[in-house]
Amino acid sequence: MSQPLSIIILAAGQGTRMKSSLPKVLHRLADRPLLKHVIDTAYAVGGLDIHVVYGHGGERVPQTLEEERVYWVEQEQQLGTGHAVDQAMPGITDDHLVLVLYGDVPLIKPATLMNLLVAAGRNNLGLLTAELPDPTGYGRIIRDQHGKVLCIIEQKDASDEQRRIREVNTGMLAVNAGRLRTWLKALDNDNAQKEFYLTDVIELAVQDGVEVETCQPGQLPEIMGVNNRAQLAELERHFQLERARELMHIGVTLRDPGRFDLRGKLQVGQDVEIDINVVIEGQVKLGDNVIIGPNNVLRNVTIGDGTRIQANCVLEDAVIGADCRIGPFARIRPETRTGNGCHIGNFVEVKKTVIADGSKVNHLSYIGDTVMGARVNIGAGTITCNYDGANKHQTTIGDDVFVGSDTQLVAPVTVGDGATIGAGSTITKNVPSAELTLSRASQKTIMGWQRPVKK
Repeated sequence: MSQPLSIIILAAGQGTRMKSSLPKVLHRLADRPLLKHVIDTAYAVGGLDIHVVYGHGGERVPQTLEEERVYWVEQEQQLGTGHAVDQAMPGITDDHLVLVLYGDVPLIKPATLMNLLVAAGRNNLGLLTAELPDPTGYGRIIRDQHGKVLCIIEQKDASDEQRRIREVNTGMLAVNAGRLRTWLKALDNDNAQKEFYLTDVIELAVQDGVEVETCQPGQLPEIMGVNNRAQLAELERHFQLERARELMHIGVTLRDPGRFDLRGKLQVGQDVEIDINVVIEGQVKLGDNVIIGPNNVLRNVTIGDGTRIQANCVLEDAVIGADCRIGPFARIRPETRTGNGCHIGNFVEVKKTVIADGSKVNHLSYIGDTVMGARVNIGAGTITCNYDGANKHQTTIGDDVFVGSDTQLVAPVTVGDGATIGAGSTITKNVPSAELTLSRASQKTIMGWQRPVKK
């Protein structure tokens, strides 16, 4: 495509059927705003000059997506799609090819849009249409006896015969900017909605002798818009099933593709298995032979070869080594790194901690702000007391340490290599290497004591 390309994304709709104070285009699909999906697709087709038209009072839209490389154009009054496109035209020169997209149609594919740009070429108007089993609500494509497009009739303005036409307008088109500018100025609002329809541009193009070339999407969900929560959920599931199929095609085992959610980017090795109800967010990397059990949430984590994440765990901003066992019911919080062959067991929480090879925290423990050596065994119910009410402090545990159950390590504190700490201890001072350390009150038996009974 030799012509410079400008892309206009219409994102000013109020979305009243969403029943929400949030602008419609900011509702999330796969944990990204609907509009973000469309902007990313615009980038993918070579859009370096992207104009997003947002509604009056919708400042949350540019604020939410302020890092995007786009021009924000406010449409103070919602007077129709033709009026919305016209708001962006002052920033576009006449020699550009203009591509019009919609911020609430998130699944349009770059390949479909490239076909649309080819259909437009230098002299045509490219129009994306679709054949729908039930075209209710869509503008109908009106053709002559030779199959040439004449115009588009909106549902509210269509006759009964026209409403039986199944080929519909998707709203997406591509055409020379200079011609589009002229046609937009010629629009009127003499219709049932009293709006300036972008679709009326088609008839004006035909009157000027411009050929209207149509193409269709590969799949119907590409052109489906989001107007309510049910439609959002429907597109979410379509999106997730597509991601699931892509993963299975590269060798990932998904126990049930219908119960898998990818809300970020996933990089996988060979022979990875993922059970049901797993949610992937952010950037996740799984090594070879990794097994992810059911009901897990993985957010910005790297997991080494051969590691198994058992059921019902949450891992966030962490690096897990090879051949580890995590869970069930474990929480791995940010800035945690484990070596190889580590075990973090049921109802264990680990935060901002480095754990070396072969160490185990198997039961009912909290380990935070800690540097732990290799081959350490942490007994059940152990906690590092890292917070004094104002500041966090570090616990350092050497290699080959054994910590007995129900121990409190009051930071800052250091436990030397090979040390053993007796169960039930509260450790407030540094522990020497290779020695047994414990702190306990003397055990007493009160002979003849009687347990109280109810009167």
